[in-house]
Amino acid sequence: MSDFGRSLRLWFAPQRVSEEGETPDYRFSLANERTFLAWLRTALALIGGGFAVDQFLPELARWLRTGMALGLLGAGVLCALRAVNHWVRCERAMRRGEDLPVSRFPTVLSLVVAAVAVAMVVVVLFGWEGGR
Repeated sequence: MSDFGRSLRLWFAPQRVSEEGETPDYRFSLANERTFLAWLRTALALIGGGFAVDQFLPELARWLRTGMALGLLGAGVLCALRAVNHWVRCERAMRRGEDLPVSRFPTVLSLVVAAVAVAMVVVVLFGWEGGR
């Protein structure tokens, strides 16, 4: 089975992670869990922000409001899914004594959030369709 398939299976059976390697220092496992929870908080904030943009900017051009909202909502969904994947990958690496996995996801997430933020700055500076 591929590494991704094995990781995906562990999303739903995390107790099977203990079948690999040696038990790491609990402090590292707990730090990994705190990182997971931070990713989930970020996902919830992004999802909340997406709904806020859609609900509280009704005068904004529909295409722009929808685009910004979907960007934030999509980033929230990806962040939530990435949280569990990252947790599993890090836990497995720690148990195997390997380097922690690297990821481009934080960069992608940052770019999406920055793009939405720039669009919101433009809206604030120049107003939106329908005036204030």
